[in-house]
Amino acid sequence: MSWGTELWDQFDNLEKHTQWGIDILEKYIKFVKERTEIELNYAKQLRNLSKKYQPKKNSKEEEEYKYTACKAFLSTLNEMNDYAGQHEVISENMTSQITVDLMRYVQELKQERKSNFHDGRKAQQHIETCWKQLESSKRRFERDCKEADRAQQYFEKMDADINVTKADVEKARQQAQIRHQMAEDSKADYSSTLQRFNQEQWEYYHTHIPNIFQKIQEMEERRIVRIGESMKTYAEVDRQVIPIIGKCLDGIVKAAESINQKNDSQLVVEAYKSGFEPPGDIEFEDYTQPMKRTVSDNSLSSAKEGKPELKFGGKSRGKLWPFIKKNKGATPEDFSNLPPEQRRKKLQQKVDDLNKEIQKETDQRDAITKMKDVYLKNPQMGDPASLDHKLTEVTQNIEKLRLETQKFEAWLAEVEGRLPARSEQARRQSGMYDGQTHQAVTNCAQDRESSPDGSYTEEQSQERELKVLATDFDDEFDDEEPLPAIGTCKALYTFEGQNEGTISVIEGEMLSVIEEDKGDGWTRIRRSEDEEGYVPTSYVEVYLDKNAKGAKTYI
Repeated sequence: MSWGTELWDQFDNLEKHTQWGIDILEKYIKFVKERTEIELNYAKQLRNLSKKYQPKKNSKEEEEYKYTACKAFLSTLNEMNDYAGQHEVISENMTSQITVDLMRYVQELKQERKSNFHDGRKAQQHIETCWKQLESSKRRFERDCKEADRAQQYFEKMDADINVTKADVEKARQQAQIRHQMAEDSKADYSSTLQRFNQEQWEYYHTHIPNIFQKIQEMEERRIVRIGESMKTYAEVDRQVIPIIGKCLDGIVKAAESINQKNDSQLVVEAYKSGFEPPGDIEFEDYTQPMKRTVSDNSLSSAKEGKPELKFGGKSRGKLWPFIKKNKGATPEDFSNLPPEQRRKKLQQKVDDLNKEIQKETDQRDAITKMKDVYLKNPQMGDPASLDHKLTEVTQNIEKLRLETQKFEAWLAEVEGRLPARSEQARRQSGMYDGQTHQAVTNCAQDRESSPDGSYTEEQSQERELKVLATDFDDEFDDEEPLPAIGTCKALYTFEGQNEGTISVIEGEMLSVIEEDKGDGWTRIRRSEDEEGYVPTSYVEVYLDKNAKGAKTYI
């Protein structure tokens, strides 16, 4: 099958068809280009979506991502970001492997098509010129023949007329011969032109046009093959990213499977645990006795008259906190408005932040010092004295941060039970003194009783002095003889006691309890006569002996 033989007379239709083929190719290029734009826009929207739901740094949202469900969601956002990247890869590959390549090929195709049809038109013009020459030769031969016939007839007429002179007859004869000769020459020329035209026509329809149409056919077939290959590439570009997209989706599934509801529940406990025990039983107040009634520490009524009974172990009053009216106010610097466990976490976080600031300032000081040394060795680079002010400023900042860190570490040590309560003078030195003038309050900072939000009630203010006395009494008693065991406990988890005053325990180990949790989240235990210390209350299960000294009893 050849266009040169089958479509020898369809030059104009072939020209239209090949132009239509180029239009189809350009339409496909436009389609791919719009697809790449869609992929880019889709990737951009996915990235914006992922960025929109990313937690903001140094915000409350960032703290929420400690939960496994939130971590899984964050992993999903990161995977969607990678997923968007694959759509960008699709766009880039389609642009480089299809759009750019086909646009260059279209230009080459147009040039080739133009050249082929130019040759075709040139051949057409040549055969048309040959045809015109043939027609011209034919008309001239026809005209000369008619002229010869008229000259012959005139000669015969003159020859038959007796009135015509012999000279006129001879002239007519010579004219007839000339016309006849011209007719013969025209005949020969016509014959030659006809043969030449037939030869040209045969070459035109059997050589030139078939060759030109064959080139056009090959060009069109290459176009068809090329668009088919581009469609395969189009699919292959998509297929290449499927494994990576699959990994992104697998990552989302893996993140979803990593969600642990028990772990999240434990994180809620750690985040909001106050360290206090639930309110204890209210002691019975016997109004039938004629003696002067003494208001119990656990009573909900206000002790406005009479001196309350001195009770050791101020923890019992803490049990009333859920029922005491809370007064909102500014957050103290030492976070004393928070429950012990939450206060410890806040203080630890503050210490960590200060240490980071110290490290940052230290690095800056080291950099300035090195720069100063360089200036000293190479004065042309700069004046060393110009750095003294900045170096002094950074050094002062480091010293301030260290003092601040020591202050918060002291408060942290108080919460963790590693240091005794500080005096009023220590508070003034640390910068914590807030203008309170009540001597009993400033001397018992560690043992003061407040509601979980830092508020104080009348019942508490009337009992502060008594509690100071009770605490001092307990301290003296501790110095005289070892505390007796008030129960036993079983270690639920292994604990590495690395801080001063703590003790290491192994999961399942049985130990003696010598002091209950006083609201700070720590229980004092003993392994042997010479080995005792504090462990987190949440790490042990306590079994108190009701008859032991120091154990709580209720009526």
